[in-house]
Amino acid sequence: MVQTFTQLETISLEVPNSIALTVTGDQFEALVFANPDLRLERTAQGELIVNPPTGGESSSRNLSISGQLGNWCETHEDLGEGFDSSGGFILPNGATRSPDASWVSRARWEALTAKERKGFVPLCPDFVSTLQTKMREYIDNGARLGWLIDPQNRRVEIYRQQAEVEILANPTELSGEDVLPGFVLNLRRVWR
Repeated sequence: MVQTFTQLETISLEVPNSIALTVTGDQFEALVFANPDLRLERTAQGELIVNPPTGGESSSRNLSISGQLGNWCETHEDLGEGFDSSGGFILPNGATRSPDASWVSRARWEALTAKERKGFVPLCPDFVSTLQTKMREYIDNGARLGWLIDPQNRRVEIYRQQAEVEILANPTELSGEDVLPGFVLNLRRVWR
């Protein structure tokens, strides 16, 4: 199904943080298609979030993490599918989020219809790498493993289902554990 939108006159609008803009799922989808250059997300309450572009250092680190995960996905393609930061997931709580890097097991991916695979994926990834404010939401919605990587302090918070957050100081690598078997993220490139 191809959706077309008539070209509307656009205006710039500055919205203070104290004002929340809410949109339905359908309105959110229309906004995303009308604004492909913006990184938009939607909370479970329908609040619209506009994510600004990252700076050079953050972008470089994100590329390293996504690249290493992508290489692992290529050699373990039978296990599942990996996604970059532009992939949108509709979580069970109704939020539409885009983690920095993510992965979904093959069984869960293949259980989706072709239509579900093409649009925002209606499930929570098994693995995510994202910001702290979003990490708890992913874990609460079914992510089995999450990494919050803090390059300024060379610290990693590891999130797992029904477990306390594990904090590592200056690790050189991270294991994908049983969620991403055999995947090891080399943090030396991320810390530089």
